[in-house]
Amino acid sequence: MKSEIVVIKLGTSVLTAGEKTLNKPRMVELVRQCVQLKRQGYQVVLVSSGAVAAGRAQLPKPCGSSLKEKQMLAAIGQGQLIYTWQTLFSLYNIPVAQMLLTRADVEHRARYLTARDTLNELLHHNVVPIINENDAVSTREITVGDNDNLSAMVAILANANKLMLLTDQVGLFTADPRNDPDAKLIAEVRKVDDKLRALAGGGGSNQGTGGMATKLQAADIAQRAGIETVIAKGSEVDIITKVMKNDAPSTTFVRFDAPVEGRKKWLLSAPKSSGALIIDLGACEALIDSGASLLAKGIISTQGEFKRGDLVMVKNQHGHVIAKGLCSFSDSELSIIKGCHSSEIEDELGCKSSHVVLHRDDMVLLECI
Repeated sequence: MKSEIVVIKLGTSVLTAGEKTLNKPRMVELVRQCVQLKRQGYQVVLVSSGAVAAGRAQLPKPCGSSLKEKQMLAAIGQGQLIYTWQTLFSLYNIPVAQMLLTRADVEHRARYLTARDTLNELLHHNVVPIINENDAVSTREITVGDNDNLSAMVAILANANKLMLLTDQVGLFTADPRNDPDAKLIAEVRKVDDKLRALAGGGGSNQGTGGMATKLQAADIAQRAGIETVIAKGSEVDIITKVMKNDAPSTTFVRFDAPVEGRKKWLLSAPKSSGALIIDLGACEALIDSGASLLAKGIISTQGEFKRGDLVMVKNQHGHVIAKGLCSFSDSELSIIKGCHSSEIEDELGCKSSHVVLHRDDMVLLECI
């Protein structure tokens, strides 16, 4: 029987203990807990921040924080980071492997499948994958943007059972605990909504790029793919062990029970969108209640520019995103056929074309009306 897979995301603040460089004693303790998990029969995947912090320790004088300087530090530190993980896991005779990913590796279907196959093969051979964004070559156009969202994508790639987001916060609170002494920890989240997003606020620590908002994005993606997600404080003693025993102060995002097919998991893991379709109430009901494909008749308008085959968001008339999928038409073609019956599309465009705008097999639902 296949072992359960646990993806553990380690934020920069966890690996540095709040300082500017890697904290080796903290990393030793995390490795010990990961090894304990493996001895209990689990497969472990690490999504590790810390390349920039590792690079910073190698330079004799302080460096700035521009994109170019961070890319340089990542290039210096990536080797040091994986060497540190390799050294620590080797104490237990456990091999590790480095995988560097960018958003392009996830958005392109063939590259997504290749990354998935590589990850599965590593796990099959009892290797611990150490995954990070390829910061040294990433740009704003291709970067995932933070390792929280990357960890959700990796959890989907690995078909994981659980995703741990270890950070410098215990979890999600009803208010900012740094400013409000009455703030209470939210122990369980069934669904990420606008109210929770408002609670999440802005960015994180000075050393990292993620905040609670990006952790909510990651949890939302993962739970829709059927993966339980837990936000917990990485500095807590035996935190990984406690999370696995449901014995840690934390916020747990309950996984959705509805199974998600492999292709739709890929759509969930690729959040970047080229544009949007605004649809009417009848079309919303058809998508959500009946699982139907989206027809041109239900489209009111479009936003942005996109080509055939591009990923687009689907919004209701109030602007709420309810789905996303691969569009069979360009934005210019939809400007002609929006509101038309399927039988009228060929005449309107002057060529034989698809009779659906988004096929249900190429679309994943995100929200209810």
